[in-house]
Amino acid sequence: MKTSGLVTKLLTLIVSAILISVPFYAFLTVWGSSLVGHYTALRLYAEVLLILATLGALYLVIVHENIRRVLYKSKLLWLVIGYVALSVVVGVIAYYTKNVTAKALGYGLIVDTRFVVFFLASWVAALASSFLRKHWVPILLWPAAIVSAFGLLQVSVLPHDFLKHFGYGPSTIKPYQTINDNQKYTRIQSTMRGVNPFGAYLVVTISLIAALWLRMKRNWQEAVLLLASLVTLFYTFSRSAWIGTFVAIAFIAALWLYKTKFFSTVFVFCVVVVLIIAALVVVDHQSARLQNIIFHTQTNSASKTTSDQGHLSGLKSGLKDIYHQPLGGGVGTAGPASVYNPKRIRIAEDYYIQIGQETGIVGLGLFLAINICVGYRLWERRSDALALGLFASFLGLVIVNLFSHAWADPTLAYLWWGLAGIAMTIKIPKKLHN
Repeated sequence: MKTSGLVTKLLTLIVSAILISVPFYAFLTVWGSSLVGHYTALRLYAEVLLILATLGALYLVIVHENIRRVLYKSKLLWLVIGYVALSVVVGVIAYYTKNVTAKALGYGLIVDTRFVVFFLASWVAALASSFLRKHWVPILLWPAAIVSAFGLLQVSVLPHDFLKHFGYGPSTIKPYQTINDNQKYTRIQSTMRGVNPFGAYLVVTISLIAALWLRMKRNWQEAVLLLASLVTLFYTFSRSAWIGTFVAIAFIAALWLYKTKFFSTVFVFCVVVVLIIAALVVVDHQSARLQNIIFHTQTNSASKTTSDQGHLSGLKSGLKDIYHQPLGGGVGTAGPASVYNPKRIRIAEDYYIQIGQETGIVGLGLFLAINICVGYRLWERRSDALALGLFASFLGLVIVNLFSHAWADPTLAYLWWGLAGIAMTIKIPKKLHN
């Protein structure tokens, strides 16, 4: 059918456009608003494209029996539908009971559901056309190269407030961040909306580059990009991203070395290195540089509270909320969306706790089930570079989301879940079927 073919091309184009543009989402929206205004409206461009992608995906599901059969047989589809439906219901109840404002509810629904909706749309697009499966490497790596190159410029030659020339400031996004209010330790964010989102993005790109090296032909361009990404990752000073990247790379390396004679040697070497680093931290814990980089605080600090204290306080408060409201307070009552509630802002600094605060134990269970199902499907397809890199980065991002609202960031949400939707169409090796 001509209409079906046109919709497939348009859906593929929209998914590709989102994946390519989201690494520059923050930069483009801030710069654009400095030129034409309407910052809030510009921030919704990805959601407008998502609506179009959803409509296109629904059309293809209706007219293509093969696509419909694949989705209907999948537990993932019904888990996503259940999670989205529950989010809408508890959010509407919270609005009518005046526990959340309309703006907080709208933003909360976007933050909590856009990634799973885009996941399904990308899955349908990849089922309808092989384009995304064949071209995911340039779709990922070209933007990653630009982002990392700009990050290196921020490290080396650009002034720390360079982004103020593009509209960054108090009313949009800070042009730079520091550790402990100390400008000697400026953290780079490249084109992202902050240092932690940039770190989470690098967890994904580094993992996928490492997986490409393991599963496909190696080349020097990817090696250069990997090195640049690691350098910029260090200067984000995002500890959760450091740990997440270490976990992801360690997993890929272990998978590579598992059946070789070097596995035990490398394992022992890694343990020794970790112990040496830990010993150095203990011995030299009074060093100002070490205190700032590792602990994000310093003796006689000008900052009254540390980030660790903020994490602990938010975690305790979030757990209390779930205990006292096991059915949830409603979408928009916690996380980034809660800043639009004048009476109460609840920031747990943990995405999983946020979902529990908003949708209760049932909603959190559905969300975790979606994560587990997607992770298991990626594990089944680990012989493919895309699936392996995504699974490894997923392990790292679990850690990142324990210390931040990482899935609330549009770049990470659209990129990882969009690529995961594409990976769902990879065939499982016959030996795993058996």
